[in-house]
Amino acid sequence: MLAGHAEQLRTHERRVVMSQRIRVGVVGARGRMGTATCEAVDLDPDTELVAEVDEGDSLELLIEQRCQVVVDFTNPVVVMENIAFYVKNGIAVVVGTSGITPERVSNIALWVAQRPLSRVLVVPNFSIGAVLMIHFAEQAARYFDSVEIIEMHHPQKLDAPSGTAVYTAEKIAQARKLGPHAPDATTHDPLHARGAKLEGVSIHSVRLSGLIARQEVLFGGLGETLSIRHDSLTRESFMPGVLLAIKEISHHEGVTVGLGALLFSE
Repeated sequence: MLAGHAEQLRTHERRVVMSQRIRVGVVGARGRMGTATCEAVDLDPDTELVAEVDEGDSLELLIEQRCQVVVDFTNPVVVMENIAFYVKNGIAVVVGTSGITPERVSNIALWVAQRPLSRVLVVPNFSIGAVLMIHFAEQAARYFDSVEIIEMHHPQKLDAPSGTAVYTAEKIAQARKLGPHAPDATTHDPLHARGAKLEGVSIHSVRLSGLIARQEVLFGGLGETLSIRHDSLTRESFMPGVLLAIKEISHHEGVTVGLGALLFSE
């Protein structure tokens, strides 16, 4: 009798734990990052994978499965339409898709303003190491005259420069607003060998077989240089950040950009 009662209690406890797990949907579930995310969510004791959506599937499945958080790994062409759907239907979204420019963030903010409890977290890079790299580069930026970014990815990547490089350049530019102007005597560059320019910061993109993701931020000053580099060797490196975003998004209303907002206090 007591044994039976104890088993009933254990069953009840398991049901309570299951009910407390975050119900997660992954959109772009059959892509490289989507597949890895599905596996990570499925294995984590605090999350439950309830919907896998990919091309040809309807986003309505997210509503049917009562998703609390969706992770979007689609592409820049469809991601804004997807975000509008999530916001309209009250589903918190972690956006891992590239192409979320500052202008797009402003548009998302307008949608969110109409639904005050909405939560949108835009993540240029899920690697904790990459987030720290950006943070360190932001701290160093005000102390050096010169700065350049070299980002390297696998050749299947659709966009260049990467979202991580763009976000890094934006952070560096903000830190350097009252700092030194970068010296560069180049006046003739018909082949754009000096790279893309974002707010005065040069970004060079490499697409090479064998790579996953690498970024190096180079600083130069009087008689010295500083290099801050990060490598992702496998897509597993992104999963702790993905899970952190899923678990923490409920504490961040409105639009948030970058995992740094979750890791560092202002």
